Amino acid sequence: MSTLTPEALKQTLAQVSDPTTGRDLVSLGAVDDIRIDGGKIDVVLVLGYPAAGLQETISGEVWRALKDLPGVDAVSVDIGWLIAGGKASTGSDAIAGVKNIIAVASGKGGVGKSTTAVNLALALAAEGARVGVLDADIYGPSQPQMLGVANRRPEVENNQFMLPVESHGVQSISMGYLVTEQTPMVWRGPMVSGALQQLLTQTRWQDVDYLIVDMPPGTGDIQLTLSQKVPVSGAVIVTTPQDIALLDAKKGIEMFRKVNIPILGVVENMATHICSNCGHQEPIFGAGGGERIAREYDTQLLGSLPLALSIREQADGGNPSVAADPESPVSRQYREIARRMAATLWLQGSRTAGPDIVITDD
Repeated sequence: MSTLTPEALKQTLAQVSDPTTGRDLVSLGAVDDIRIDGGKIDVVLVLGYPAAGLQETISGEVWRALKDLPGVDAVSVDIGWLIAGGKASTGSDAIAGVKNIIAVASGKGGVGKSTTAVNLALALAAEGARVGVLDADIYGPSQPQMLGVANRRPEVENNQFMLPVESHGVQSISMGYLVTEQTPMVWRGPMVSGALQQLLTQTRWQDVDYLIVDMPPGTGDIQLTLSQKVPVSGAVIVTTPQDIALLDAKKGIEMFRKVNIPILGVVENMATHICSNCGHQEPIFGAGGGERIAREYDTQLLGSLPLALSIREQADGGNPSVAADPESPVSRQYREIARRMAATLWLQGSRTAGPDIVITDD
């Protein structure tokens, strides 16, 4: 007679770690159900972040942990994710159709923030989440070009709401959809802040798990409006290893800390240059800067990305790396960073009930 019990199996699963968080599946609360039918074991895991790219890895680890236990004849593993809406870090009202808002920011321009933002959005979508992108750079919107829909215009619903433009499986809204490339936004701060709030609240977002906000560089009106009047769940800081960029990145971190928005981590962009001819790698902007600043501010380095010609070319061409070449090393790096970011948000904040669980067979 089989002596298998859910409690005994949980003790074994407590030795299996989630690759993203490093914590065991039991302490994470990821073991949703264990069904025992004679010697057949069915394990249902529910993570708090999208993890399509890890299904095979986690399933294999669970199978290896359970397969040799006495009485076990077969093991099947179902993995899904429950993406809950985080509580606002301010007293702002929630944005309809949006569960979590993540600001992608930098202290200065030229560090690849917009390219990082769009690829992280695409990476989250590839991992199984519903994702939106808000281009908050009113003066210099770039997301329509990067998403390959610069000539599109959002449809209007009931003369009140704009429908987000969809591209590569991601919803987006931007001032770039509403003006031409030759139209400069010669506006003072209050007008810019009002435009941002309208873009955010008058867009009919369609059940978005994560809204990635591509912030303009600096710590001005847009940043203050977002932090004070929008329920931001967390922020990601993009920097290069260069000392000057790190100085400005620190200011960005300090700003978010002052308004009590959690820092989910730092992305170090252009960390190494890879020669397209010989493959030689060289840290032309310095090395270890992202890790130093993350350590200084008690956060984490989400990942380091190379200075690669393909990243620039693909983004400029409206087909960012994660969409253009999903299996490339760079795309895998973006997806790993996106998983870490989402998992950190899950573990960091209180979670609310309501979203459906997505279960997929592996």
